[in-house]
This record gives sequence, structure tokens and C-alpha cells, in this order.
Amino acid sequence: MIVVTAPTSDIGRRVIRNLLQSGTPLRVIARDPSRLTEETRDSAEIVQGSHGDTAAVNRAFDGADAVFWLAPADPKAASVIAAYVDFTRPAAAALKAQGIKRVVSITALGRGSPLADKAGYVTGSLAMDDLIAATGVACRSLACPSFMDNIARQATAITKMGKFFLPISGDLRLPSVATSDIATVAARWLLDNSWSGQSEVAVLGPEDISFNDMSAIISDVLGKAVTYQQIGFDAYKARFVEIGLSDAMAQGMTDMARAKDQGLDLAVSRNPENTTPTDFRTWCEDAFAATTLGGRGR
Repeated sequence: MIVVTAPTSDIGRRVIRNLLQSGTPLRVIARDPSRLTEETRDSAEIVQGSHGDTAAVNRAFDGADAVFWLAPADPKAASVIAAYVDFTRPAAAALKAQGIKRVVSITALGRGSPLADKAGYVTGSLAMDDLIAATGVACRSLACPSFMDNIARQATAITKMGKFFLPISGDLRLPSVATSDIATVAARWLLDNSWSGQSEVAVLGPEDISFNDMSAIISDVLGKAVTYQQIGFDAYKARFVEIGLSDAMAQGMTDMARAKDQGLDLAVSRNPENTTPTDFRTWCEDAFAATTLGGRGR
């Protein structure tokens, strides 16, 4: 039995799709089961509730072998530590109490970097990993750079203004990864019951790419001019506060962006084991243009 948390998230729903294809028994924790796909509702056992709740995680982990762990970034949290570490405490206790054998979690690149202690959401994610590891459970922490899919959050600005905005240098080439590839890697680890121990596994796309490079690719794929505009960190934070994030979580987003701008994601070398197949152009053609913006696609 495999338990999947955050089953309606971009990564979680793709993990479920991959696991269902294998025929493995599946259980999901969902606040609102009506948001699950029909296939998931028909094929998986559902525990209604939050995976930050003691009762829910104990019900879900009972009799299970493995857990896919993805903590949601609560926009109203009092701090990034509250959002990641405090949220995970009930699950960490349940992992031990219920005898879970393996955990595959989603985390961020940055461990070992001098920037990691002041990197906002990254700092919280790494502290969450430490909490899970302290239970003694076998775990694989999938350490990811920024998601290509985050660009889709600026679809309105791209379509209406021909621009997208971030505070990171437009010429800085950084790794990125498609959420579909993260889900594939996660499912592979979840279905493999031969591993033990604890380690971090980098999950990198096939190229380092700048936001100026991305804008050129988006322009080509959509057939319209799209440019990248770098904004200040204060303006970046203010936008998150404006849309309802707590000051602490808006600051967490800002601190993460600043650390990435200073090279946080560049410490891990790419190799065949940690490189995923989807490059930005492929993601833009398949996942962005064709579905999000109604562009030409491939």
C-alpha cells in the first residue's frame, strides 16, 4: 500500500496517475475528495482530511508500506518553518508509530550551500527533510530546482502584456524541471521496494536556461513577442502580499528568489542519473502553449 499526500497538486495528481498504471494498492489523503479525478476516486482508498492532522495521517499510514510526501506552502502561515516543519510534525510521528518503511518527499536544491540558511521556502523544505530523516525511516528526498510549470502562473501577463516578471537576473542560466518528470521519478522510487537508507536525489532538467532564453522560446512557440522583465525584490514581495500571502510567506518567496539569483541551484552537477528528459521548449510546446494559452503546440 502506497499513501499519496497532496493528491490534487500538479505533482501529486501525476504521481497518482503513474501509480495507478502499475496496479499497486493506493490510498490518498484529501481535504476535499470531490477535487480528485474520477479515476482516483474509483481506484484509490480515500482518507478525508489534512495531511497535517494527526488523526488523518495515522488513519492513512495504518498498514501502508510507503508514503509520497509533499507539504503545501500555506500562503497564510506565520513562518516558513511553520508551513513546512510544524505542518509535518504529525506525519513524522505517524511514520514511526505506524512503521512506514519508505518515504519519497519533494524538497529543494540547496543543501550544503552557505545560502541555504536564508533561502526562504528552501530553508523550510530542508528543515522538513531533517525532521523526516530523524524518524529513522528510509527516505529519498527529491531535490528540485524551480519548476518550469511556474511560468504558467504568469499566463495572463504573457498573453495580455507580452511579458513575465521575476527578480532574478535575466541572463543567469539555472536548472529547471517539469513537474511531470518529478512525478515520474517519484513514482519510480515509490514502486521500488529494494532500497533503504536515507539520501537526497537531485532532479534536474536537461539544461541550464536563463529567463531571457525562456522568453525567446515562448515567443517562438506562441508566435508572438514575449520578453522577460527583471523586477526588484521589494516589488516582488509586495505582489505576493497584495494577492494575500502573509508577510512571512511573501518574505520566504523573496528570500528564495534572492538565493537562486546568487547561485543556490548551481551547486549540483548534472549526470545521467539526475537528469530528466523534458527541456523547456518541449514543456512550452506540450504543457504551456497547447493547454494553458491555446497556442500552436507541436
